[in-house]
Amino acid sequence: MKTQIHSYFLKIKIENFFFLFLGVLIFLISKNFGMFDDDILFGSKMGNQLYYNSIFNWSMPDSFDPGHPPFLGFILAVFWRIFGHELWVSHLAILPFIIGFFYQLYKFISYFILKRGFQFFAFLLIIVDPSVSTCLVLVNMEVIMLFFFFLTVNSILQKNNTLKFIGLFFLSIVSYRSMMLFAGIFLFDFLNKIFYQKEKIKNSITFKFLLFYLIASLPAFMFVGWRLLTKGWLQTHPDSPWVGLWHLADLNYFIRNTIVLTWRFLDFGRIFIMLFILISFAVYGKKIIESKKNKQLLLLTISAVIFIVLTILSVKNSVGIRYFIVSYICFNLFAFKIISDFYSSKKKLYILLFVGLLSGNLWVYPKSLSQGWRATLGHTPYHSLRIKAIEYLDKNKININDIGSFFPNYTTIDLIDLSGDKRAFAKFNGKNKYVFYATVYNLSEEEIKDLATNYSILKEFNNFNTTIIIYTLNEK
Repeated sequence: MKTQIHSYFLKIKIENFFFLFLGVLIFLISKNFGMFDDDILFGSKMGNQLYYNSIFNWSMPDSFDPGHPPFLGFILAVFWRIFGHELWVSHLAILPFIIGFFYQLYKFISYFILKRGFQFFAFLLIIVDPSVSTCLVLVNMEVIMLFFFFLTVNSILQKNNTLKFIGLFFLSIVSYRSMMLFAGIFLFDFLNKIFYQKEKIKNSITFKFLLFYLIASLPAFMFVGWRLLTKGWLQTHPDSPWVGLWHLADLNYFIRNTIVLTWRFLDFGRIFIMLFILISFAVYGKKIIESKKNKQLLLLTISAVIFIVLTILSVKNSVGIRYFIVSYICFNLFAFKIISDFYSSKKKLYILLFVGLLSGNLWVYPKSLSQGWRATLGHTPYHSLRIKAIEYLDKNKININDIGSFFPNYTTIDLIDLSGDKRAFAKFNGKNKYVFYATVYNLSEEEIKDLATNYSILKEFNNFNTTIIIYTLNEK
């Protein structure tokens, strides 16, 4: 008995050490990666507003208020107050959530995969997904949501109401998307009771059950009520640059959203996972879903994001790749479970799926197609190239304020790397004397044509599959 207990605690220590080591390694590799894409808004802009004013005043100026709770900004502002207003501190603030996510993810895997050796390889197959691994190297709210999501789900599976409440409580205030994940977990919890715990509906939807979720969701209700009372609008105000994204989609846009949504689940190497699952169902059919845990996993895969899916399909907003990251994780685990349960050529199939996902970081679309750069490690060379390009501009005394650029670069340098440099690139208008362009920016066809027709390359910087080009306007 003592030997078994000692072995159990030794296992925990080894796993915890590995998660700590991996988290610190990721921090050391990525601590100089600047704010990127939407994280500039949710991290830098909102965080600086709290840092320079009051960390408890969550009312943002209308000029950059996206309506979401500034939870990421709050975390950053607290760490900046303690350790200093620097980029590496921003990554340090995310580190506890990365390590916590690793631990909760491994617990989640251990529920579905009983063999310890298999658990480790399942873990690797999940975090090698480009959209998952990119969350680990950027300052973003995705990894925060992932931690609280899997803390909650594990607590449901292990019937730990205390941790379940903590996970739900914080999940309800990270962002509107986390609130929808909260609703998805409620649906999963209810259906799990009916189909897998074989409870009757009247015994599942009890007053106690509903009250538990109601109390846990109070931060969300309080935030939404406060916003409506103080601002009078929830998501976008009439002059907001995002107001057009929240109109109801017509039939054509609904079809477009459906196609894009399907592609999100196939993008960046996930097509290998989805094809493998479809082929496996064709070969083994009902045998796959005879397993209670397989059905549980599929139920979570769908129910967790169902409210996000319904929202995205019904509005004109773009379908973000990271919106469905919890489903990607579940599908990857489901594919691994099929390999371990049904196939004899386990190693070959595993390597195929692993390499397929890893190759997703190398997928680069033609310039005319929009690409989700913040959901792939393919953008990582950009950060060091950007610094070299700025150094070149300074050395050649080219005024940054007069240089046109594109989202997410037309902002102050300080908001990206917290260097204190308040200079800012201008938004490209086709008349800028100089232009700062990177292959990780998504341009319209008109902008691409304008650069090709009216500008010449002054200087080019290359690193792996990423290029930054300084253009100069052609003389007429």
